[in-house]
Amino acid sequence: MPAMDLLLSRYRNLTVLLIAVIAQLLLLAYQVRGRQEARLIRVWAVTGVMPLARLLESVRATTTGLVRDYVAVLGAREQSRRLTADVARLKLENQYLKNELATAERARALEAFQTRSPSKTIAARIIGTGSGANSKVVFVDRGSASGVARGMAVITEDGIVGKVVAAYPTASQVVLITDPTFAVGVISQNSRIHGTLKGQGHSVCMVDHVQNEEKVGIGEWFFTSGDDRVFPKGLPVGRAKIARQGKFVQEIYLVPSGLERGLEEVLVVLEGVHQAIPESPQAPQPLKLLDPPPPEVSADAEPAPARRGPETDADRLSERYRRVGSAQGHVFGEGLPGTRPPDFNLNPASPPTKAPVGAPPKP
Repeated sequence: MPAMDLLLSRYRNLTVLLIAVIAQLLLLAYQVRGRQEARLIRVWAVTGVMPLARLLESVRATTTGLVRDYVAVLGAREQSRRLTADVARLKLENQYLKNELATAERARALEAFQTRSPSKTIAARIIGTGSGANSKVVFVDRGSASGVARGMAVITEDGIVGKVVAAYPTASQVVLITDPTFAVGVISQNSRIHGTLKGQGHSVCMVDHVQNEEKVGIGEWFFTSGDDRVFPKGLPVGRAKIARQGKFVQEIYLVPSGLERGLEEVLVVLEGVHQAIPESPQAPQPLKLLDPPPPEVSADAEPAPARRGPETDADRLSERYRRVGSAQGHVFGEGLPGTRPPDFNLNPASPPTKAPVGAPPKP
């Protein structure tokens, strides 16, 4: 055994070469016997490298898919962002167009009302509001340069809005009807009851100085009475929302009709003209009438001759006088003055006591 180890260590290179040559010869013999066209070394190389290549291809395909999906996600995200921005822009444009359409409709309605109204008015736009927490003051873009003066009424086609409290060259300050300092004379539509409308600092106003004995129904309209010398008579104010008995006077609350749809455009009354308060429409009600009563005829009276047309009490009385005179031999329209007239208290059927015609009456 030591001799064998000594031989291998001395002839190690030759031994390795010999083993390689023998292995090659064996492989060649196996390849020839199996009739394989590809070289065995290539088969071994391909067999050894194929799993690694398959693994690398799988990694490449997965990586490529992830990159492609990531790029697609980035594109979809960008497209979604653009679509969201377009939707927001279209919403803003739609809202803008709606506002413009509403503004045009309000302007057309104001123009039509301005044409129908007998008062001289000028259109104005709300440009600001007061700075107070409970401020009920607005500013309009018409001032003294346009003929607006302090104390002028401000209205819309729906009703009164307020009055001008300060006029500047290019703008005016208007106190609204809901301000606690505001008051205007009003009159009800149905019963023509006078009162004073007062602001309460919120959306509802109160009608004061209406006695409990007066009849005011819920839903009844109130109009300006013209007593305050600011608002012309006949402008709508609002419809009664609450009407009940109070401690001293009635408690009547209404929502101003001129503020129900908001304020953007108003009319300033330059020269007011009083108008008649419209009559409330009354639904026609059926009226039942009884038949006329039969004529009253005395039991001992002769039946009246048939007459054409309707018979009245005067006709029946004249006929009775004629029969009484005829029964007593008296002819109406004849006889001398001083002759005795017929006795109308007698029954025409009783035998009369005839007196000679022309004889003087008995004392």
